[in-house]
Amino acid sequence: MPANPISPTIPLGAAGKHHGHLVLPHSRDESAWGSIRVPITVISNGPGQTALLTGANHGDEYEGPLALVELANTLNIEDITGRVIIIPYMNFPAFRVARRTSPIDGGNLNRAFPGRPDGTITEKIADYFQNTLLPMADVILDFHSGGKTLDFIPYAASHILEDKEQESRCRAARDAFNAPYSLDMLEIDAVGMYDTAAESLGKTFVTTELGGGGTNTPETVNVARKGVRNFLIHAGILAGKLDLAPSVTLSQPGEDCFHFSPVAGMIETIVPLGDKVGKSDLIARIWSVDNTGEPPVEINAKMDGILVTRHHPGLVQTGDCLAVLAVTQT
Repeated sequence: MPANPISPTIPLGAAGKHHGHLVLPHSRDESAWGSIRVPITVISNGPGQTALLTGANHGDEYEGPLALVELANTLNIEDITGRVIIIPYMNFPAFRVARRTSPIDGGNLNRAFPGRPDGTITEKIADYFQNTLLPMADVILDFHSGGKTLDFIPYAASHILEDKEQESRCRAARDAFNAPYSLDMLEIDAVGMYDTAAESLGKTFVTTELGGGGTNTPETVNVARKGVRNFLIHAGILAGKLDLAPSVTLSQPGEDCFHFSPVAGMIETIVPLGDKVGKSDLIARIWSVDNTGEPPVEINAKMDGILVTRHHPGLVQTGDCLAVLAVTQT
């Protein structure tokens, strides 16, 4: 297998604070000898743990990038012990055009792992993270929100893992992040995910969902900014005390948490985010946009729970995720 063509313009292991780029050659119609330049900051101060902090794994999500560009500007060398690698725009081609997937190859970076060094642009980025950056890291925080198609209550999440010691590490880091909600997360499509790649290497991994709608709010950005500092403090990298507030712990017991649209049409949301619902409660209606005089298709909750995710745009297609529930841990 050939070597990955991505090269950093800054040292990844040297002491100090360095701002630069990950340079990926990209020959295209507009630039025969062009390149993609992914911004990166590395701050290193002596021995200690390495944190890898990423945003815009999907390019239409903004809380993570906002928290990380600020952190890259304000984090001082003398405040840390160890190393912090900050990549605010993991899928930079997608971020530049505000899309979930890459405009170059259509790749969804969070389904492209482990990637290929000789593959598409998205696969090359995934391979560089898989084989260069992830092995350097001890703790990983990957920011997500709902992008243009989903909206979430603000939560930090960790996964149920076979290795219970690793699961405990991830949960502790998630709880230290201290989002308003903390979730034991069930993935319905984990193949090719960055999460899976990191966890398969035994790393401490935390992810988030902090809003959505293809934008951000002051509240969700503040959750991200506080959370990333708490995450670093918990890892022993950043000096200081955890800034903690009450957090509701949630879990997803099974696939009944997920509700998908059986038809295309216009969605009427019945239940606000964060509200409790009972099994069989009406949570949405789908109205026909082709004919008047047709009754809506009603979507009823398959279980008791709290609405943690909802479809964002006003129109839905058959198979779209409409709503996701979770239950409160006692």
